[in-house]
Amino acid sequence: MENTDMAVEHAGKGCIQFLGIDHPIIQAPMAGVSTPALAAAVSNAGGLGSLGIGASTVAQARKMIEETRDLTARPFNVNVFCHQPARRNVETEARWLNYLAPLFREFEAEVPAHIEEIYTSFVANDEAFQMLLETRPAVVSFHFGLPALDKIAALRAAGVMTIATANSLHEAQAMEAAGIDAIVAQGIEAGGHRGMFDPEAVDQQLSTSVLVRLLVSRTRLPVIAAGGIMDGAGIRAALDLGAVAAQLGTAFILCPESAANASYRENLKSVQAAATRLTRVVSGRPARSIVSRFMNYCEVAGSPVPPDYPVAYDAAKQLNAVAARKGNFEFAAQWAGQGAPLAREMPAADLMATLVQEFAAKTDRTRS
Repeated sequence: MENTDMAVEHAGKGCIQFLGIDHPIIQAPMAGVSTPALAAAVSNAGGLGSLGIGASTVAQARKMIEETRDLTARPFNVNVFCHQPARRNVETEARWLNYLAPLFREFEAEVPAHIEEIYTSFVANDEAFQMLLETRPAVVSFHFGLPALDKIAALRAAGVMTIATANSLHEAQAMEAAGIDAIVAQGIEAGGHRGMFDPEAVDQQLSTSVLVRLLVSRTRLPVIAAGGIMDGAGIRAALDLGAVAAQLGTAFILCPESAANASYRENLKSVQAAATRLTRVVSGRPARSIVSRFMNYCEVAGSPVPPDYPVAYDAAKQLNAVAARKGNFEFAAQWAGQGAPLAREMPAADLMATLVQEFAAKTDRTRS
């Protein structure tokens, strides 16, 4: 093994020890899909399980953390959303609801009179911050940006490791300056919401491999690769690029411990899984989903601009709810990455064992 390979290996082991895990595998938070059972199963198997609480109330988030602690004594990650509060625009929201009106009428439902900012950003949620200081999960991670510096410092002083998602070198450098402990390099292949700080900024749409190499060479922080990684070979490739661990999301959706519903699971096991696309029409922010009727309807030429995140998401969720009551699931947000066709259906513990075995086999072949 050459010196550069040894440096990568040592860095990976150091980060794994810091995280308190046995294997360089992190289950992505996936708000709405991750559960205490899933996070605990991954952590118990030697990875880092994660909870996504960005869409939860503080009471719901506290309960999830407590339930996870009841299921594992191992470290786990709690992820929060740090988006800027929505810029409300009555005209934009009215045009959007008017555009969606035919879809609501199709299911004999009233068009909502108004839509709301359904999630409170962590940057403006002192109650959620205090709850995290009280519960002290091993890791807290940030998506869509960073909280105030004093909150980052307070979490670190409480013994909490902090991680944040970067889509660019500029965002990663901001994390380094803010005192974040590690960076998730989210490539364009990743499912779910892009973690970009400013959704109106130019998105370079870097692949996972390019972004990892860029951040490894231009920052001093440990880099965690995310996007398109579905098996042990992908994990090994990420570490070979300089990452200290790999974060997998779509790979865990078919686990029975996830909260994905039957329609989501069926599409992920079908040819539909190969058709994912970045869109902002579902929530108001760029996110990668299995292509749906809702996306196709809202992305036609001449369609209005959706409201800000998460106000647009309120409209999509209300439409999906009325359609689902009629047995129609064509309007659901089924977030998935480009590696979706490689998803495997098995319990999380079995998937972890499989990933570890694949990673070890690939590592042995690489060294031989």
